[in-house]
Amino acid sequence: MPHSALRTSLGWVPTIALSWFWGLGFFYAIHVTRTYGWTGFFAFALANASGFFLFGWVLGRPGRDPAMLWPRLQGPFTGLFLLTQIAAVAVSLQAFVAYLAPLGGVPAMALLAGLVVLAACAIGHAVSIGMIRRLHALYLPLGVGAALVALVTLRGGGQPLPGAINGLDGRFFGLVLPTLVGFLLGPWTDVQQWQRAVEIRKAGGSVRLAYGLGAALFFGLLLLNAGLAVAAGMVTPPAASSGFWEPASVAGALAERGGGLAGSAFLVWASIALLSTVDGAYAALRWLLAGVTARSSSPLLAIVPASLVASPLWVLALAVALAALAVQAQLPMIYLMMPFATLLAGPAACLLARVLGRRGRYDSVLCYLIGFASMLLFVIGYAGPVPSLLALSALVALIGALPMLLQPGEPETQPSKADAPSEPANQPVQLAPLAPAGKVAELSAAHGFDGDWFVMRMVPTYDDTNSVGNVYFANYMRWVGKARELFFNQCMPEFDLASTSFYVLTRSFQHDFRREAQEFEPIIVRIRIETHNRKFVTLAHEIHSENQGLLGRGSQSLMFVDTKDYRPLDIPASIIRGFLPYWPKTSGLNARGAGAASLSEAL
Repeated sequence: MPHSALRTSLGWVPTIALSWFWGLGFFYAIHVTRTYGWTGFFAFALANASGFFLFGWVLGRPGRDPAMLWPRLQGPFTGLFLLTQIAAVAVSLQAFVAYLAPLGGVPAMALLAGLVVLAACAIGHAVSIGMIRRLHALYLPLGVGAALVALVTLRGGGQPLPGAINGLDGRFFGLVLPTLVGFLLGPWTDVQQWQRAVEIRKAGGSVRLAYGLGAALFFGLLLLNAGLAVAAGMVTPPAASSGFWEPASVAGALAERGGGLAGSAFLVWASIALLSTVDGAYAALRWLLAGVTARSSSPLLAIVPASLVASPLWVLALAVALAALAVQAQLPMIYLMMPFATLLAGPAACLLARVLGRRGRYDSVLCYLIGFASMLLFVIGYAGPVPSLLALSALVALIGALPMLLQPGEPETQPSKADAPSEPANQPVQLAPLAPAGKVAELSAAHGFDGDWFVMRMVPTYDDTNSVGNVYFANYMRWVGKARELFFNQCMPEFDLASTSFYVLTRSFQHDFRREAQEFEPIIVRIRIETHNRKFVTLAHEIHSENQGLLGRGSQSLMFVDTKDYRPLDIPASIIRGFLPYWPKTSGLNARGAGAASLSEAL
């Protein structure tokens, strides 16, 4: 590996470890160690670190570019990414306030948490992910140093902790399967990790090396908190503990015998864990939502500013509200952790299957309905306790992923890098080799299908330029029109204008210019069906330069009229039949649907 790539990979290790060290890692490491001893800790920590390592190992496979996978995933799995960040921030806030209360009370800890969250949002808003990486490299030694101060203060200061308070009971064994499912799938649902993987690859680093070392460092941080749990020794449980008091024991021990310095040191350590969670969440959510908003054609954006819709603040506000409710209800942390092994497990398995090349249908409604059922099983199993129901809940959650998991895999085709939402596209576009589609026996090398996109390749000449030397603005629209006609001819080669009963008219056309092309600069025009209703079809288009990346994108609306009196028509059955393989997946029309005649009526 080149020295520069090694240095880049190593530079991401601290932020990778801290980004996964949120409330679930920080406080649950304390709980499981005090409840089940070192056996319980290693069962938790090894599964957690292994899932984290496998995320980087699989995503960093040679030939697999996260930046080219991400555009394919962000649309169907946006809800999953948002729910995961809400749950992660809520768990961190709830644990911070509830389990640090012995150091100053719930109101004081809530105030401190609010200050940390505001600071984290300001950092995430003001700086790039690259700067956050550098800040985390400074946070890490400061936090570890503070934790060591607390550890030294606690060691030998109290009655030793037994090997395990509860022993390896049925609840422990019932949690084995949910633990494995939650931790092996969890990193795939975390948009923070996707953003880091994309940036590492973009900077020329090794995703595998960065995440391998990051997982090892993360395990070391878990081990440090387990040491604090053991050093705290026997402590009187706080009042109204709801049977989940162990994470508060470290703060309680520091309050009893550690003095102000030790307590402050532990607060610094916990605050750094919370700060590095929320600032990364803010940056990653803005990265996700900006990409989704830029591609959305929702009428809502005509009323609400896109910058407001893309703001992470409303997502974080939901997390704060959820944490406040959990603190008020004195809810054990296990119930905020539960969704990762139940509600979110089915969609997460579908996401991983999509990464690995499966092309089955992702039914989000089915996955979440089954996920809610698995949550109920988990609650009954944990409260009972009924270990068999705890184990069963994780397996039930995965049922929703079966349609995609059982679908035969296909060779991976990477979308254009210009689709990546994090930065304006400035890299040469790379498309899969063109292949024949439908009934066409042979395909010109200049045009054809790449997945759902129809692609036309061309080279502008002096005829396409203006007096200044760049391509004349109107020619971009002309190129899109030519691509549309080729697209139409590809799908309906038998269409005859002399005998047709309908005309296809352009109702509107919109194009956003990004860059200008020059003569002899290879150009790629892409067009696909984006949305439709009964009467109108919207086509999305993109124009790329192989040298500059994205030149512009836009859309056009088509309508269909009778050839005699120009009366507007529903989308003709022959149109649906000809374009069926490339119809929007969200429309419910696909190649296995009803016949073309009934499809027209269904619209």
